[in-house]
Amino acid sequence: MSENHLTDLRFDSLQLHESLQAGIRDAGFEFCTPIQANTLPIALKPLDVAGQAQTGTGKTAAFLVAAYQRLLKDQEDAPERQKQPRVFALAPTRELAIQIAKDAELLGKHTGLTIGLAYGGTDYEKQRKTLTDGVDLIIGTPGRIIDYYKQGVFKLDQIQVAILDEADRMFDLGFIKDIRYLLRRLPSPEKRLNMLFSATLSQRVLELAYEHMNEPELIRIEPERITADKVRQAIFYPSNKDKMQLLVGLVREIGDVRTMIFVNMKREAEKVQDYLEANGINAAAISGDVPQKKRERLLSDFQEGKLRVLIGTDVASRGLHIPDVEYVINYDLPNDAEDYVHRIGRTARAGASGHALSLACETYAMSLPDIEKYIGNKIPFANYEPTDLPELIRPKARPRKPQQRRSGGAQSGSGRSHGQRR
Repeated sequence: MSENHLTDLRFDSLQLHESLQAGIRDAGFEFCTPIQANTLPIALKPLDVAGQAQTGTGKTAAFLVAAYQRLLKDQEDAPERQKQPRVFALAPTRELAIQIAKDAELLGKHTGLTIGLAYGGTDYEKQRKTLTDGVDLIIGTPGRIIDYYKQGVFKLDQIQVAILDEADRMFDLGFIKDIRYLLRRLPSPEKRLNMLFSATLSQRVLELAYEHMNEPELIRIEPERITADKVRQAIFYPSNKDKMQLLVGLVREIGDVRTMIFVNMKREAEKVQDYLEANGINAAAISGDVPQKKRERLLSDFQEGKLRVLIGTDVASRGLHIPDVEYVINYDLPNDAEDYVHRIGRTARAGASGHALSLACETYAMSLPDIEKYIGNKIPFANYEPTDLPELIRPKARPRKPQQRRSGGAQSGSGRSHGQRR
């Protein structure tokens, strides 16, 4: 973290349990970020908090530190361990759930408290067994948690801390009924510590907070600009014909640095991957229906530098904490202005600097005025010479997948499968 990203509040001044302080030192945290400095003193009292801050500013550590402190303090007062989970954390995507669990493992390494994950796509029996054996923290996505809860794998009546992360994204993905179903099965709000964090505290998020929290204090960390200050933005105006050539030329010019490319549709992600690979660039696409084990492998390869370019739809724009992403390229401008902010927030995290390049093609240029109005400034124009664009090798056609026959609409109906898949 850069120094100007931090406050003067030190973690060791917060009178935290020593085992938690040891985990904080292991994580290399010394001074709090603004969202941590503003929310932790409240949550440690403990009082409910609804916090808004940009992505990559330390929200996860803020709610995990408060949750661990609550459990450790209660454990001293009542040392007998509970078999049922006492911390309940909901995330909109499996990637974010996995990242929260990784951060929880690091911060809670010395506490002796156990963590269980529940998300769709893979490891159904493995997750089930872990939760059956008993955990202190349960972290997951709504669909899979409801699945296990209805089977009686765990109860929710011992929950002491309830956490909602990326609450605005929960609405976007249609999980609000599932969230309300789960929150109504927890102890009443005054009997638990409640923390809600979101990139935006919209009216619908605030309604959720007031319904299921105990008079939360609202904390908004408003940057001078909606987009991260250290993101250098630029926009190109290619024709649809020039668009892929411009992308390949840009990726070649960028060189061997960690780069994320965002598109609006899964089939476009596959097309971009095929063209980049055919033209000698190591790239892979990640979208909502990529099998979980493959997703985890791709993310690991990208983090370790084995994969140079990661292509994603907007499901990948939230919840991924990947350090040192130097470039974000919007191959397609997003339809929603907020998604532009979340996408380019993959770079310049935790006070670092980064670059965001966008292609305003004939199809998506209409989104630009709303984006610039939302971020409060014009994106600097970048020019290119069509004659300088590289000649491309066309990729081979992908083999067509056999269509699966459905009988009697068995796959339709409940939205639960959508929730579990994430």
